[in-house]
Amino acid sequence: MLELQGVSHVYPNGTRALDDVSLVVPTGMFGLLGPNGAGKSTLMRTVATLQTPTQGRIRFGDIDVIANPEALRETLGYLPQDFGVYPRVSAQDMLDHMCVLKGIASAADRKATVETLLNQTNLWTVRNKAIAGFSGGMRQRFGIAQALIGNPRLIIVDEPTAGLDPEERNRFLNLLAEIGENVVVILSTHIVEDVADLCPRMAVLSAGRIQLEGAPQDLIARARGSVWAKTIARDELDAVKASREVIATRLFAGRTIVHILADSDPGDGFAPVEGGLEDVYFATLARSRRAAAAQAA
Repeated sequence: MLELQGVSHVYPNGTRALDDVSLVVPTGMFGLLGPNGAGKSTLMRTVATLQTPTQGRIRFGDIDVIANPEALRETLGYLPQDFGVYPRVSAQDMLDHMCVLKGIASAADRKATVETLLNQTNLWTVRNKAIAGFSGGMRQRFGIAQALIGNPRLIIVDEPTAGLDPEERNRFLNLLAEIGENVVVILSTHIVEDVADLCPRMAVLSAGRIQLEGAPQDLIARARGSVWAKTIARDELDAVKASREVIATRLFAGRTIVHILADSDPGDGFAPVEGGLEDVYFATLARSRRAAAAQAA
């Protein structure tokens, strides 16, 4: 179990990227959902011991992460949003090199580890291909393979499916689901569907703060009665935005479906939305922006 208590991080230029973040992440897949600039990558880098928070405590099981970062690194697998590799090296040779860096000294042990990881991530048939020639999805699967070296108990993946086509995304998510059965896996993303498909628990991070936390189905149930929808002509959208709290819009057959946030029936042809995780997410962001605006005023 990963526990964060009152974690804040202020960069030297005064930017407060994290603001009193407290979170408990159990074994299994955990979704950290938030827009770009919310502080997700800062939080992941902090948990991964790549930077020390300005204040707060982080524990993973018996490990005090801030006091003893080396102990966490021994059991950590990390796939950052952007990771570099030697492009002209084959996947097999690169994984062997990373096994050495991870402390696997025996050539036989490294060979067994590399072969297992290449099969697990469905890269065995391209094991001798230079990583420079990999597709985006293959690169991400290679990233997971290197993150799994040493059988980590905590795995962090930051925006792993951004830019992947639907087939590669599904392949990657299925791989994550298999991995996440017995270890702690944090999936940091701005893609709602990734969290909805995979994670039994989640949190929404916005403006450096945890705005919402819980099981997706419970959060969806709690949101019922607060999200309303109506189909309008495209030229009516500005008027609706001026009078309602619009949280999402989408086009359908040349017309616009608009979702608004309201605590009671807004009338004017709006109907209640049964809702999904996307509505929960957008409603949470709308409330966060409203609170920030009120505080600034």
